[in-house]
Amino acid sequence: MTLHELAERLGCRLEGDGAIEVSGVAGLDQAQPGQVTFLANPKYHSALSGTRASAVFLRENGPAAPCAVLRTRDPYLAFARAVGLFAPAWRPATGVHPMASVADTALVGASVSIGPFVAVGDGARIGDGTVVFPNVTIGPGAVIGADCVIHSNVSIRERVVVGDRVVLQNGVVLGGDGYGFVRRQDGTHEKIPQVAAVVIEDDVELGANTTVDRPAVGETRIKAGAKIDNLVQIAHGVTIGRNALMAAQVGIAGSTEIGDDVMFGGQVGVGGHLTIGKGTVAVGQSGITNSVEPGSLLGGYPAIDVRAWRRASAVFRRLPELKKRIEELEAQVAALTTGTTDVPGGDT
Repeated sequence: MTLHELAERLGCRLEGDGAIEVSGVAGLDQAQPGQVTFLANPKYHSALSGTRASAVFLRENGPAAPCAVLRTRDPYLAFARAVGLFAPAWRPATGVHPMASVADTALVGASVSIGPFVAVGDGARIGDGTVVFPNVTIGPGAVIGADCVIHSNVSIRERVVVGDRVVLQNGVVLGGDGYGFVRRQDGTHEKIPQVAAVVIEDDVELGANTTVDRPAVGETRIKAGAKIDNLVQIAHGVTIGRNALMAAQVGIAGSTEIGDDVMFGGQVGVGGHLTIGKGTVAVGQSGITNSVEPGSLLGGYPAIDVRAWRRASAVFRRLPELKKRIEELEAQVAALTTGTTDVPGGDT
């Protein structure tokens, strides 16, 4: 498409030749003529002068460029939308594949695609426009909304509720049993039946091999707009707030409530029965062991204010040196107290 067409479709203000043809997108350093790139982070300004792209997405008040410019409030967002324009998602043909097994009592909406080796249980419902790729299992009574994308090897257990426009990447498990056991008098363990609800609200995306467990009572709920990465464990009875972001290998223990707009870096761990306030940010590998107030910025284990944690980390690297100095000072004080002239570490 031409730059003029691209600018119109994305609501950008064009500076330059609108007749230039563009066919794809790329990063600043990799872009070639015929491609569009973007600059959102000021620290990459120096790379702008050397780009070979035909056009670049820049902020309204951003710098000049050696190519055509598409001015926009959010260059990264515009770039993301351009990716979708140039590489639209492939969609399989609608209909139920002859090698799928769909229960007679299941309800399948219009324009649904169900691939081979999919199993859909009794009373399950699948909304209009949803795509179910091969080898997916949808349990009895499960409800799936409209325009969802369910990739291969996903397991949606009985009575799980999934909203509209949800994306489940390969290997997601919804509604597996929560980890609940009671110790018997003889030391063995009795399983607590995990039979309550799992609800995934609209516009949620769950990464590959992420698991969301079912509780014994109450519900596990992921609220609208949350985006969760690969290999994340959401335990039974957890609530994840709206628009939360969680990177890979995050683990949330049971009955914890995560507020709206929370952001967790990779490998963050959160204890059970906690409340994490709205807008909290935890950097990668933080371990949260206590409830935290809204807007907290956390790091380390146990997680504390990230600025204090960074200062403490800097001191930690110097502990051997500081220990040696303290021992020398203690010896000097002891020598002065006893009147000894032989002071370790001092002049003799």
